[in-house]
Amino acid sequence: MLIRAERPEDIAAIGELTTAAFKAASHSSGTEPGIVDALRAAGVLTLSLVAVEAGRVVGHVAFSPVRIETAEGDWYGLGPVSVEPARQGRGVGQALILAGLEQLKALKAAGCVVLGAPAYYGRFGFRSDPALRYGEAPAPYFQRLVFEGPPPSGQARYHPAFEA
Repeated sequence: MLIRAERPEDIAAIGELTTAAFKAASHSSGTEPGIVDALRAAGVLTLSLVAVEAGRVVGHVAFSPVRIETAEGDWYGLGPVSVEPARQGRGVGQALILAGLEQLKALKAAGCVVLGAPAYYGRFGFRSDPALRYGEAPAPYFQRLVFEGPPPSGQARYHPAFEA
């Protein structure tokens, strides 16, 4: 499996993959493919990585800027992360997330936030913090990973693409 930055010829496959990955997810709003497209169109898709196997895109992860009331430095949001349904649970998403986090560190990011399952994202070092909020999301599900500087607090705001 090769992990690399998305290319223009990957865009349609990313959309199809994201639709398929979230189709049966109970937590999905069905807007995930549109979020990725809107982030790309707005020029705020900081990292868009694909996992390619046998010439086929089997996974994708997006990272985009997030504003946090008291944050020092640049913070990013992880998501959506999509894996072909037949490949889920086999390390594709993990490899994409780890590669993305390493690239954020290389960009001198202060940290990253994610809205998701604590048991899954905890393995990457994400932790919930009651001082950090995202709308009405339950505190355990909104998590942060500090790369450098103090942990932020207050309300986090993703790009408007997430509100579509």
